[in-house]
Formats: sequence, structure tokens, C-alpha cells
Amino acid sequence: MEAVTNKTLEKLKYDLVRDGLVSYEDLEKANELALSQNVNIGYILIKSNLITEDALLKFLENKLHIPYVDLKDYALDIKCLSYISLNDAQKYKIIPLFKIENVLTVAMADPLDLFAIDKIVEKTGCDIEPVVSAESLVIKKIEEYYKSDSSVGQINIDNSQVKFDWREELHNDVLSDEHIQILIRAILKQAILNNIHELFFEHVPNGLSVNFRDGINIVNTGQIPSILVVPFISKLKTLSSLDANVCELPQLGKLVFKVDSIVLTASISAFPTINGERISLKIYKPPKTLKKIGFSDTQIATVKNELEKPGITLVCGASFAGKTHIIYSILSDISNSNKNIMTIESISKYNLEKVNQCELNENIGFNIDKAMRFIEFQSPDIIYFEGITTKNALDYFSSLVFKNKVLLTEFLADNMADLNKKLSYNDFEMFKPLISCIIFVHNQERIEVLDSNDIKKFTGIN
Repeated sequence: MEAVTNKTLEKLKYDLVRDGLVSYEDLEKANELALSQNVNIGYILIKSNLITEDALLKFLENKLHIPYVDLKDYALDIKCLSYISLNDAQKYKIIPLFKIENVLTVAMADPLDLFAIDKIVEKTGCDIEPVVSAESLVIKKIEEYYKSDSSVGQINIDNSQVKFDWREELHNDVLSDEHIQILIRAILKQAILNNIHELFFEHVPNGLSVNFRDGINIVNTGQIPSILVVPFISKLKTLSSLDANVCELPQLGKLVFKVDSIVLTASISAFPTINGERISLKIYKPPKTLKKIGFSDTQIATVKNELEKPGITLVCGASFAGKTHIIYSILSDISNSNKNIMTIESISKYNLEKVNQCELNENIGFNIDKAMRFIEFQSPDIIYFEGITTKNALDYFSSLVFKNKVLLTEFLADNMADLNKKLSYNDFEMFKPLISCIIFVHNQERIEVLDSNDIKKFTGIN
């Protein structure tokens, strides 16, 4: 694996010691941690509270004589996005701000990355003027501004029409890459307009059926003809960073697309069947504050209070009730708590600031068992684990409460009676007494929050 570095900080890191900003001992420890975790040293320095991000950026500004730009409320010139592809922006953590004559000003987390600058100069034909900015804000702006790019998984959808049928795009006789991408956009647009969060593509005798899951029902919305099936699946997999040449093995990826100004994420699963690959997409909404979701002030106080002490917070509800959305909103709300918050997920739905998100990757052997073996070495205070599939994993995560950890997970239950019934199973004997907070999503208008005292009455635990 290629080492993750920040060439600017590597060159100037000992100046931090000379300027009295960091001790030599702390710098060496941070350097060791950066190497072991394959992250840049600046990330470790900030995460370890050895230096603030603001102090580090001012240090770089003074040393390099390169201006620092705070991107938090910065509105860049969107016409300049065409100069740098999304792939390069993400790879080099760089985003264009504005262009005057032949000079393109770009914000960079690593302004001494001359290789990156040379690549951008070569591709744009412009002179590049770098400015320093926080890495987290550069990444956030990239996610906010970039629209459709044929080489990556980001699609922009104009949500201007209420009446819409993706099948209208099948009338186009031109078999081209652009037509395929327009077809994908149209299907995703209709899913969002119909408030659909899960859709499937399945092989049928004369093509590929497009199915939307509406609650417990699966509704067929049309069929992609045989001539378009191969290029359609290939483009969809490419946009989701899956291997388009592999169809005999399961793959899991992520598709990012835009509806107006809102960036949405979908997890995409390709699974081989005897009829051909079945493609499943699950769409996740971006997190909001708990207040905007509909939590009362009392409920918010209860949730945050229970997250201050060891225990398990369980977010429950039926399929597609919005459990993951609420968990991401909770993590976003508590991200400034000066605690080490970590996640273990199959796919990270949205990048959360100040949360250490971790994606499992079976392709390289990084599964839930390996995550369990090593996560404690990271000294997490709060852990969100996406789901528990084995009794061993259930018992392991339950045992973390005895090590003063706060755990957050989701649990499938159609109603409160169903929840109580499932928790009564023997497999949850160790898990159940450790639940300190239950958030039950009955529907979009009704969310119930139980604290530790309510839970004892609900489950009958003394």
C-alpha cells in the first residue's frame, strides 16, 4: 500500500520543534503513529491535540509565504471545476478557486506536492497559484461542488420536473457512453422523486428489469433492452468504483450523485446469480441535526446524556425507517465532544468531520473479526458498528461496555413488541442488560427515546 504523506509537513516538521509548537518527543511519537496507521503526520498531530489545526495552518502560511484561505464559507467559481477532474481533486486533495487570465488559483492541503502541481499544470495548460487550506475543508468542498464526471461515481440530477419516467430515455437510439450515463441519471432521479431508497437490476429473458422497493413491495418500473444491458452494467459499476470485468464474485461499492444541491450516497452490491449479476442500490440521505429530524429538546438531552457513560445505544425500527440516517446525525451532533469516535461499516455513507470512519474490505482480508482484534488499540471512546452478524461479534461488542466504551448500533424491529421478543432470545442474554438508550423510529413523524430507567421497565430487567 502506498504511504500516505504530506510532503509539506514532512519537509517542515522539525521546524515545528524549533518554533516551540511541538516537542521533539511528541513529534517522534506522532511520526511513528502516522507510519503505523498510514496517515499523514499532520492528521496525527491534530487528532492527538498536540497542535490545533488553526495553529498548524498559520505555521505553514508563515513558513511557505503562501496565503491561507479558510474554505468554510468560501464560494468558489464553479466554472473552474472543469479544469480539475473529481478523480484528481480527490487524489491530490486540491480544488480550484478562481482563474485570472492564465493563472488558476487552487486550494491545497499539501502545497509542496510538486508532482500534483505538475500534473495539474500539464492537464490544464494554466499556471498554478496554490494557497493553503485545511484538508478537511478541501475534501468537504470537493464533495459539495463536484458534479457529473464520466470517470468517477458522481452524477448530477436536475429535479425540476415532478412527473418523470426514466423510460423516456430509452427512445434515444444513440448507443453511446453519454446515453448510458443519462439513462442511469434518469433511473436515480425517478427513485428520488418517488421517495424510493432501494432499487434492483435483475436479468430477465429480454434485458434487465428495473425494480423499486416501495416498503415491503417490489415494483417493476420497466426494462432495459438486451442491447444496452452490458454497457449499462459496465458504466454503473465503473461509476461505483467496482471492477466492470468481474461478474463471478460479489462486489460492494459506493455511488455518489447529486439531486439539486444535495449530495446523496448509495451503496451498490453486485451479486452473481445463475441468470447473471443482480445489482442492488440502497440510497442514504445526508445527516441532519437531531433537532431538524424531529427530536425534542428532552429527547436530544437524553440521547447525549446516555452517550456520556458506558453502555449501548440501540437505534431500532423497520427496514428503511431511517435508522442509519439517525445514527449519522447523532455522530455528527457529538463529533465536537473531544472524544475518539470510531465507526466500523461496510460502506461509509457520508464523510463525518472528527469521526474516524472505517470501511471493512473483504478483498484484502479486513473483515469484522480483524476489526474486533485491532480496534481497541485505537483507544476509542465511542464506537458505531453497523451490524452484528455473529454471536461472537455480539458478545465481543457487549464486552466493550465493561471497558468503559460507548457503543452505538442499529437493530431491525417492526415495532416495540417485536423488539422485546427479539431481545428475549438467549443470544442477547449478555447484550440486553447493557442497553442504556433505545431510539425507536416508528415513522417519520414519531420517534421514541427510552433512557436506562425506561428500558428496565420495558424489558423487565431489575
